[in-house]
Amino acid sequence: MRTPPHRLDPATIAARLERAVDAPPLGDDGPAPSAGERVSAAVLVPLIDHGDHTGVLLTRRSRHLRDHAGQIGFPGGRIECSDADPACAALREAEEEVGLAREEVRLLGRLPAYDTVTGFRIHPYVGWIEVPPRLELEPLEVEEAFEVPLAFVLDPANHRREYFERRGQRRVTWVLPFEGRHIWGATAGILVRFSRLLNGDAAGRRD
Repeated sequence: MRTPPHRLDPATIAARLERAVDAPPLGDDGPAPSAGERVSAAVLVPLIDHGDHTGVLLTRRSRHLRDHAGQIGFPGGRIECSDADPACAALREAEEEVGLAREEVRLLGRLPAYDTVTGFRIHPYVGWIEVPPRLELEPLEVEEAFEVPLAFVLDPANHRREYFERRGQRRVTWVLPFEGRHIWGATAGILVRFSRLLNGDAAGRRD
């Protein structure tokens, strides 16, 4: 597996995403089942260009929400009938949740879909933001927004596997511990696949 340079340019990231566009979906426990009755959702993986380094923007969901309260994730949500396509849904949700104007986002491509144990099929889109944005959080949905250095995400030493119980079944999930924050589940799984794509694995496969 090739080690990427300290700072990947957007053209290189876009090229590596293009190579994986037809890769099959993955799920929390490996190869994902068919779409079936899954709920379609889209998220934006925002890459913030600071010149000397790149950050990945993440959010912590409000603790008052019914679903996934307090969890760390990407800006995103369900795809609505008014959305022209999943990319539009990801951009709309990012604008609604953190005030990230869609004209500030240069879409570089998409990652393969990710199926969750909670019944969602997530379509992740990677966006490049050249000027650090002035965010405006929607407090009913987002408690905080923060950045994780892309270099941290790309380092396999920061990718851990943990087990958890759900409805009496033992499951495994990826975890990226960062500055006291517990990044896990679908968010961590998407970041691990993204890391492997950027590190040279054309399918972003997992062990």
